[in-house]
Amino acid sequence: MGEISHLERHRAWVLTGESSTYALRLDEDDVPTHLYWGPPLPTDAVEELSTVKLPWWDGFNDPNEGLDELAADGGTRYWTPGLQVRFADGTRALEWRYETHEISRDHLAIHFTDRHYPLRIALHYRLRTDVLERWTELTADTEVDVVRADSATWPLPLRDDYRLSHVTGRWAAETQLHRTSAAHGETVFASRRGIAGHHANPWVMVDDGTATERHGEVYGVALAWSGSWRLTTTRASTGRLTISGGFGQDGVVHRVGPGKPLRTPVLAGLYTGGGFGAASRAWHAYVRNDVLDHGRELRPVLYNSWEATGFDVSEQGQRALAERAAALGVELFVMDDGWFGARTGDHAGLGDWHVNRARFPDGLKPLVDAVHGLGMRFGIWVEPEMVNPDSDLYRAHPDWVLHHPHRRRSELRNQLVLNFARPDVGAWAHEWLDRLVGEHGVDFLKWDMNRPFSEAGWPGDADPDRLWVEHTNAVYALMDRLRADHPGLRIEACSGGGGRIDLGMLARADQVWTSDNTDALDRLRIQHGYSQLYPARAMSAWVTDNPNFVTGRSVPLRFRFHVAMAGVLGIGGDIVRWPGDDLALAAELIALYKDIRPVVQHGALYRLRPPVDDGVTALQYVHEDRAVVFAYRQAAHFAAPDRPLRLEGLDPADRYVDSDSGSTHSGAVLLAHGLPLTLPTGDFASTVIRLRRISR
Repeated sequence: MGEISHLERHRAWVLTGESSTYALRLDEDDVPTHLYWGPPLPTDAVEELSTVKLPWWDGFNDPNEGLDELAADGGTRYWTPGLQVRFADGTRALEWRYETHEISRDHLAIHFTDRHYPLRIALHYRLRTDVLERWTELTADTEVDVVRADSATWPLPLRDDYRLSHVTGRWAAETQLHRTSAAHGETVFASRRGIAGHHANPWVMVDDGTATERHGEVYGVALAWSGSWRLTTTRASTGRLTISGGFGQDGVVHRVGPGKPLRTPVLAGLYTGGGFGAASRAWHAYVRNDVLDHGRELRPVLYNSWEATGFDVSEQGQRALAERAAALGVELFVMDDGWFGARTGDHAGLGDWHVNRARFPDGLKPLVDAVHGLGMRFGIWVEPEMVNPDSDLYRAHPDWVLHHPHRRRSELRNQLVLNFARPDVGAWAHEWLDRLVGEHGVDFLKWDMNRPFSEAGWPGDADPDRLWVEHTNAVYALMDRLRADHPGLRIEACSGGGGRIDLGMLARADQVWTSDNTDALDRLRIQHGYSQLYPARAMSAWVTDNPNFVTGRSVPLRFRFHVAMAGVLGIGGDIVRWPGDDLALAAELIALYKDIRPVVQHGALYRLRPPVDDGVTALQYVHEDRAVVFAYRQAAHFAAPDRPLRLEGLDPADRYVDSDSGSTHSGAVLLAHGLPLTLPTGDFASTVIRLRRISR
């Protein structure tokens, strides 16, 4: 849980997690100033730090610059601002005045006002084991323009060098991991798209350039926000590096005033001394325990009909797929696009959320009942935030979409974006979704969002910029309301693949669609980047047909299954056409996955060999007395023998039995020497090894 203490004499606060300490104080001008972030420190050591005075060493650099807990624009500090305000008389600078603070178990709130203007600022800190959540709240008695409102600024300790770890990508190539030296000046990671985006993800990790998977100090921050976002690293000539981040983008102004407070999303931070692997395991535990609403559940094996049918959906065809899926051991059947309105392609019908009676003459209930009768849950695809111009909804409400007067309405995928910041749009969406779930007994929604914002205007509204924040908040509110009204409902977040993966969405969704690219070879790299921050418990991964529809590559069925089994297993192929041998193997591997599922979805991940080349890559999950190892040979070269695979996370004093071969191994040998690895010959060879501890 952690501990928060107030050092009144030093006007300082200390937040102590299980294996880290964070400390801040007020300087002589009441500016909240960073003191320490790193390995555990006793209170008297923090007191010693609080007495250190930083002298001016030239006439150009404020010694406290870069140490603000929320860097505010103004005065002699020229650091990247986390807070920029503009008062009615044109004044921009902020002057802090401390008012009070509150400590409630794991939560610290420090309250400030501006020394002249009626603006109130509250800085919030909440401990979650070793993850520290931070956010800011702004209120005012008269209207104030807030040009930038980051959730927090995170000053890092002085180091000889800094290295940034982050992910980039695009559609079908999400979460590609990069590590690069931090440039001097400002480096901005951002999305201006209204969604988190495929091209980046709202997190960054920092080390001194020497950290490895197993060793070294790593600092990381991650933003819980599913709209436009910005993370800025600033590295100055003085040597210091900070990270500041939050929602919003350049040119978008937040208005704060009577009845219009502003609360920023959580920007969470984590320190570890155990390298990138320990950092990932801590983030995974945080997501499972403190972010996911049902994080202790086991996610079911899923079947999705999209690749089998596309838009050619019918009750008879879905029944045939459901019967085959149930026979394989699938637990959740999901019908994808094409069940509603005039939706025979992506050009029409989106927004008309009524059952297509030509395809389902008696509605959806007979299919839902049939799926339930087969012992499976029923799920369905929806895209509530979108509309086709060729739809009854758009013809009735053309003003409901994001648009500017006198500007064209740009279409992507024949779609426009509905303005969920409008209460009438939110009410409409809740009405049909509540009816769809409640009347049909729907257990699962695949919630898609297939295009970013464009022409993001709101004609006639006095504060149109607010839609950038309020759209996302309205989506959150809708999901929260549906889940409260239907406690059994589970949701998968999707955005053309992995365009909406973030901590904010994971607080509402039970899993995320990682990428539209299901090619098993590509997925090794996509899943590797995903795993840096997010857990397998939420990573939806499918086995689909050969050749893959994105890459055209053909990969053996066993390899495809083994890659998908490292997350939340799903099937997406046309299983009615699979030959008998493939069906038998699929049933066997689904049964295997159900056995190892608690270890994969709730276990600690160890990335044993990353997919940095085309050789053997391997990962391991450890949970309670069990370990599961996945090993994949991507390509065979020069008849090279397989090297022993050194495992992690085991007890060296115990022995472990292989559940399939019956052979036993010393934990010490597995850790120091390695597990003998015998993969089948040739390319795309893979294996799953199950180990159980048999002695203490």
